[in-house]
Amino acid sequence: MTASRAKAFARWPKPKIGDAVAGLSVAMVLIPQSLAYAELAGLPAYYGLYAALVPPVVAAFFVSSPYLQTGPVAMTSVLTFGALAGLAVPQSPTYVALAALLAIVVGVVRTMLGLVRAGWVAYLMSQPMLKGFTTGAAILILSSQLPTALGVVTENGDLLGRAFWAIMHFREWDVASVGLSAITLILVLGGRRLHPVFPGVLVAVIIGIAFSRLTGYAGPMVGEIPRALPPFSLDLPWTSSLSLLVPGAVIALVGFAEPSAIARTFAAQDRAVWSPNEEFVSQGAANIAAGLSGGFPVGGSFSRSSINRLAGGKTRWSGAFVGLVVLLALPVAGILSALPRAVLAATVIAAVLKLIAIRPLIRIVRMTYLQGLVAWATFLLTLALAPRIDLAVIIGIGLAILVHLWRELRVHVRARYHDGTLMLEPQGVLFFASAPGLEEALIHKLAQYPLTGHLDINLNRLGRIDYSGALVIKDLADEAEQAGLTVSISAMQPQARRIFKKVLGEDSSLLR
Repeated sequence: MTASRAKAFARWPKPKIGDAVAGLSVAMVLIPQSLAYAELAGLPAYYGLYAALVPPVVAAFFVSSPYLQTGPVAMTSVLTFGALAGLAVPQSPTYVALAALLAIVVGVVRTMLGLVRAGWVAYLMSQPMLKGFTTGAAILILSSQLPTALGVVTENGDLLGRAFWAIMHFREWDVASVGLSAITLILVLGGRRLHPVFPGVLVAVIIGIAFSRLTGYAGPMVGEIPRALPPFSLDLPWTSSLSLLVPGAVIALVGFAEPSAIARTFAAQDRAVWSPNEEFVSQGAANIAAGLSGGFPVGGSFSRSSINRLAGGKTRWSGAFVGLVVLLALPVAGILSALPRAVLAATVIAAVLKLIAIRPLIRIVRMTYLQGLVAWATFLLTLALAPRIDLAVIIGIGLAILVHLWRELRVHVRARYHDGTLMLEPQGVLFFASAPGLEEALIHKLAQYPLTGHLDINLNRLGRIDYSGALVIKDLADEAEQAGLTVSISAMQPQARRIFKKVLGEDSSLLR
């Protein structure tokens, strides 16, 4: 442990009443959500409780934001399913073990990024790519839950196909399941309008359990929930670690987008300091703990973090209280066995509806075609490659990088000719890869104005220049002087002037 970290622990604030109240409020939402997200990840529902117990406590020791709440979340859960569905049968012992190992891989990647102070990598994912992926993944999540919410048993097929089949065969809808789903959506979505901390999920769970027990509901339910503590174990399929490295890295980065956005938002509102490096460590430690305690990959939840803040949470202790409440709830968690799965499905649907953002995707295209291409390509690939949506992320990142490089390679040159003077204004970023293109463009412009006597290369519109770019301009100036022209280089930014002084010499007559 570093000296700075030891000092941070020594300065831990004392727990406040607001932290306890916030912890209880968050836990009442987290417990039913964890069951839903475990099923979304392909695990038995009760494994969500394991992922909701230890990770919030461990994250509290390292967290940078006092409001960030860690635990199972929709996006990380669907990425988990996508990574493991092709390796083992969902809900099987092998699948459960792989999910725990995947959590450790995610945790190690995040922890290492934080320790080497590489929090900046979280910003390498372009917003168009993230917007396209998030929207596509949200549609897949919604599609996966629709059959259960409607009480329909579908045939095998892809997620979108099963959802479409369930919608079209409305005569097979189960009235009780549809009713419970509708009530859940109204309570969760409508409750937010009444008050941000209204426990809509908790009320829906209570209604669902009461309905199930009073009416003898015959639809699918959560089923048996063990009362034991999480199965802390190192007996995992470690030989599969390499095969999980790429999806684990994708989850580590993509899954960090939400907690980083939460922490930045709240830090800005409170005028407080936030460290992405510390947050990487906190989320990494939480995932390692999830894997060692029988859970699956976890992340930061925007909705639960907002509840924590609004309910009076002030310090990192609120996260520790969340884990404590889940621990105290384990002995009585069996009551949730009668909870209709339709309620859980509707809970997931309510959580991801806000993530479906088609209008922003259209807006991106209107603003910039290239970034729109990245957004829509990632969106469509996410739908087409399901369940391997981690591949869509990798391709989306690659497309974003290619678009960036293509733009950087293009240097536009504007020419102005007056009384024998040709002013050339290159615009863009001039570095070793774009320098040859600039040389070709400048020669072409000179050929258009053969009567030029003086050449002025104006660098006012050039964003950045490196050594290779300066050499290209120097060579062009030398060639122009050999052809009988006088040459000047003007309107340089300070960074460009320093480079040109090294290339041309301190006393060069070309500099203006």
